[in-house]
Amino acid sequence: MLEADAATWLDRELVASSPQPLRDAGFGREVRATQAQRRQWLIEQRLAEERGGEVFYRANMIAMLQRRELLRIAGQLSDELDKPFVEATAGARIEGRLSRMIEMTSGRYALIEKSREFTPVPWRPVLQRQIGKPVSGIMRGDGISWTFGRQRSGPSIS
Repeated sequence: MLEADAATWLDRELVASSPQPLRDAGFGREVRATQAQRRQWLIEQRLAEERGGEVFYRANMIAMLQRRELLRIAGQLSDELDKPFVEATAGARIEGRLSRMIEMTSGRYALIEKSREFTPVPWRPVLQRQIGKPVSGIMRGDGISWTFGRQRSGPSIS
């Protein structure tokens, strides 16, 4: 986890406005030591910098780490599925068969497959019942507005 090229719990705690309180003993001490090591790795990756004894994190550090992991996993999936990866962008229409959920360090993703390509998108619990079925939606800044099934109009989940 120290050198995970992904957004981890440690990263979220390091940038949190109200991090979990840690005791300076036992597990709390271990977490602090691990955070110090992770902070150093983030500095080496140029995702943070130390100035005057204080560490400053890039504003988009978590998103950058999530994207790094997504691209790495997408490369592996591309080899496995023998299909190219298409990244979901804001405003893009996502459609295909929801083949499975992917567990990543940064979080869960849904794997949407078409005949010639695939797109991993952020997972939502409502998708669980749709695995193996056709889905479509529009990528928004904070998620996807989903439509399930092949019908032109029908239920929509925002």
